[in-house]
Amino acid sequence: MAGLWRSYQALMGKYPWTVQIVTAGSLVGVGDVISQQLIERRGLSNHNMQRTAKMMSIGFFFVGPLIGGWYKALDRIVVGGSKSAAMKKTLVDQVCFAPCFLGSFLAISGALNGLTVEQNVTKLKRDYTDALISNYYLWPAVQIANFYFVPLQHRLAVVQIVAVTWNSYLSWKANKM
Repeated sequence: MAGLWRSYQALMGKYPWTVQIVTAGSLVGVGDVISQQLIERRGLSNHNMQRTAKMMSIGFFFVGPLIGGWYKALDRIVVGGSKSAAMKKTLVDQVCFAPCFLGSFLAISGALNGLTVEQNVTKLKRDYTDALISNYYLWPAVQIANFYFVPLQHRLAVVQIVAVTWNSYLSWKANKM
């Protein structure tokens, strides 16, 4: 395990943006597999690989780039690594970023699942508030620790590790028709 972590660190030093995006996409995919196998109990023979591929693509092309860029911008908006700065970053993250990100994630998932605009709007009206409230149960504590203890280049990875559970929930929520 230590060797894997050293390899990850070396790749992060050399290709930080690419590694962050690949990590995000992979872990969104893991979240979908967990959702299908443990939450929905589909079994391997009924696993929807196309759905997992769609969720991974959201991770590669939306989650990774957006959250990676957001953390860089947030470090410029709220400068410092003190407890106070971590609290401010968490407040800005949860009030400004999280609601927009979550709505976009659900809308993109709906579009990739072939929902019409009307169906997607109906689904968002049904699921968004519940997902946002669930977000507030998990993410503020994670983000305070993340912003206070974790260096910028590792924040996306830390969030995505915690997010395996969150991604399982989001995948279930996004794919529940």
